[in-house]
Amino acid sequence: MRHPASFHHQDDPRPDHEQKQAALSYLNEAWAEARHDGVDGDCLAQASLFAALAELVNTYGEDAVAKFAEGLAARVRNGEFSLALARQ
Repeated sequence: MRHPASFHHQDDPRPDHEQKQAALSYLNEAWAEARHDGVDGDCLAQASLFAALAELVNTYGEDAVAKFAEGLAARVRNGEFSLALARQ
């Protein structure tokens, strides 16, 4: 089984990194629209995490996603999700 963070659908010929960039662009647009409509950022974040984890569970199963999620704490502590570091 492939790692949940790097799946690739065969019906889209673009490489994973291009698909991820496109997906992030769509999500940023939706996020900006929701914020413009008054949705709280924390609520957006929690709903986004729920939707993302639900999709991964649907695709890979609970055990694989639980194993993936176990590594998130270290990644957060290492700054992988800190915007100041990501933009450098």
